[in-house]
Amino acid sequence: MKQCTSVKFSGHALRRMFERSLSTEEIVFIIQTGETITGYPDDKPYPSELRLGWVNGRPVHVVVAQSQENSECYVITAYVPSAEIWNDDFKTRRN
Repeated sequence: MKQCTSVKFSGHALRRMFERSLSTEEIVFIIQTGETITGYPDDKPYPSELRLGWVNGRPVHVVVAQSQENSECYVITAYVPSAEIWNDDFKTRRN
């Protein structure tokens, strides 16, 4: 993912962030510095990816899409991954 020219948040993302006590600054930091876990190149209207970052010692997943025309980024959702679904590295799903 290229550097974002700007970051916009969906209503869904903002609701989830509020529920999980995640700030816009924390999410932007994860977009800038987090690790890409998987890409979704066929997502519409823009390709997206799942990124992993850390906020105050807790893992956070961010799904972010990026416009290929102007590099604007759109946060689709953000959440704290469940240890029941994700392995200890929070990068791979449990079987």
